[in-house]
Amino acid sequence: MTTKITFTLPAANINGAGECVLLGEFNNWDVAEAIYLQKQDDGSMTAELELAAGKHFQYRYLLSNGKWVNDDGEKVTSETSGYPTENCIVRVPEIEEQVKAKTIKPKTIKPKAAAQSALRAKAVVVKHDLTKIEGVGKKIEALLHKNNINSYSQLSKASIKTIKEILDAAGNKFNMHNPATWPKQAKLAAAAKWEELDLLQQQLKGGK
Repeated sequence: MTTKITFTLPAANINGAGECVLLGEFNNWDVAEAIYLQKQDDGSMTAELELAAGKHFQYRYLLSNGKWVNDDGEKVTSETSGYPTENCIVRVPEIEEQVKAKTIKPKTIKPKAAAQSALRAKAVVVKHDLTKIEGVGKKIEALLHKNNINSYSQLSKASIKTIKEILDAAGNKFNMHNPATWPKQAKLAAAAKWEELDLLQQQLKGGK
């Protein structure tokens, strides 16, 4: 079974960065599967995840300026490429512990329902801000989402032909756009190479 966990990065730890993603053992530290945090009124950023009960996971936050930061929770030291790295760690309580703490109500779940619940947990759709790609506006982003292109990784793997077909099918307001550089831009965004993406976009704007 899974438990909903809220991750919170305090405003003081954000260092003025515009965006932040959550990476850890639960998504194999894969930037393409990063979870974007939402900014709160107090300046902090949060994200919610369904994690397996009774497990523990190491994680960190990657800011849009390329810096790795931690929250104020429990820490653990691990070796990364032969060097000690301080990661955050979340320990998800066993279901029995949560019941005793009255954080959840005990309930009986039929095997089929449990399997469906697990499937839904795995089927969470990661949606990135595709308007960060030069040439993609809100309407085109909605069009890409409608065609199951939701993340930077998915856009980077889409062929220019496929994207052009999507634009052509949407009519004259969309088929005038040239998606030739969108996969390349998306690949940089998926790898969190924001400085390289900014340089490429400046070159694209200069060539207009």
